[in-house]
Amino acid sequence: MQPALVVLGSGFHTPARDRLEVLADCAFIVDGTGRIADVIRPEDPRQQALAAWAEAQGVLHRLPADAWLIPGLVDLHVHAPQWPQLGKALDAPLEVWLQKYTFPLEARFADPDFAAEVYDDLVRSLLAQGTTTAMYFGSVHKRPNLILAEACLRHGQRALVGKVAMDDPATCPAFYRDADAATAIAETRAFIAELRAMQGEDPLVLPVITPRFIPSCTDDLLEGLGQLARETGCHVQTHASESDWAAGYVRDRLGCSDCTALDRFGLLTDRTVLAHANFIDGNDMALMAQRGAAVAHCPMSNAYFANAIFPVRRALEAGVEVGLGTDISGGFSPSILDGLRHALMTSRHLGRGADPTLPPEARGTGEAPLTAVEAFWLATAGGADALSLPVGRLAEGQCFDALVIRANLPGSGLRHFPGADRPEELFEKIVLTADRAAIGDIWVQGRKVR
Repeated sequence: MQPALVVLGSGFHTPARDRLEVLADCAFIVDGTGRIADVIRPEDPRQQALAAWAEAQGVLHRLPADAWLIPGLVDLHVHAPQWPQLGKALDAPLEVWLQKYTFPLEARFADPDFAAEVYDDLVRSLLAQGTTTAMYFGSVHKRPNLILAEACLRHGQRALVGKVAMDDPATCPAFYRDADAATAIAETRAFIAELRAMQGEDPLVLPVITPRFIPSCTDDLLEGLGQLARETGCHVQTHASESDWAAGYVRDRLGCSDCTALDRFGLLTDRTVLAHANFIDGNDMALMAQRGAAVAHCPMSNAYFANAIFPVRRALEAGVEVGLGTDISGGFSPSILDGLRHALMTSRHLGRGADPTLPPEARGTGEAPLTAVEAFWLATAGGADALSLPVGRLAEGQCFDALVIRANLPGSGLRHFPGADRPEELFEKIVLTADRAAIGDIWVQGRKVR
């Protein structure tokens, strides 16, 4: 096997939730399929000869001393058509926000020219933030979602794209909804077929069955999409228990929690990602763990719409898979690095408390806050595991989705001085201070995309 790419330098990854692995002075060998064939340590006598061969072949990428390789970031929850309103329109509760701002904006994506302009910018921007894998909610209309998929393929971003399905006239405006359940199911089926036909046997962009959330869907639609999930084996994404209103709506209508309802409709599978899930209880967590479903934890938007903190550690210890989502545009930052820092802070508030009028022992739940290693794992391997994709780690057999983080660049908060930081301390600096200005080269499936 002759490598297609050899990256020589140091890196970090978290192969398990509680384990940081420092990959010092390694050679990362990438084969012609874009997967990591081997990680060769500096003491291995093969490394020097391989590096010399790769340099002669023009396939060696040598990292500078102040640069480190990390896995690409995974964003489990992005509303692609909400990109134009990022950073504004967060002044209303969820049920008002959707009707006042979001549905009118998403309806504009029926115009393919508008969709093409926005989605090209979105994909390029998220890649620049280090997001090598994104799970996208699209809009109701089929064609714009194919335009989004085309943008991902053009720029080389790994993605999962879903045509949003929403048909309930009681909660969805007449100008923005599927005509009925049968139409929504047929359009979703056609979208899946057309997206799959755009690619070969190892697709970079996958289709996702996407009921917006239970309050926007009739029972007929949910049941039909569950059947479609069984037929196609597609991933499923939806919102669950995002706010008091949303959770209460489901209980009033169906007499159970979101998780139980989705399970009854066949939509809670080992390829399902539930966005938010702030108000799930122990029974829900047990059901999710049994089915293999995952949570997209979105701490930024939860602060606006949930008025509650998702108990990440409690969910993980119950066996639920968890990754991170920006929830553009309910979340105001497109950066998963920002998202992991918000996850760190909110976990501290949950466990330690926030109300200074209470005594220390009464302020929080007592749960241990997330560590830097755990937050990084959520942003990489945790998100990858939630999607059942071979990314998120710098290990043999994984797809080479990776980025270079470099210190001391102009405009970046990541600073490093020789001899001042042990590797573990440097990793913590990356977790807490690396930003877009610190991101250098980016690869997806072994292809350099930035």
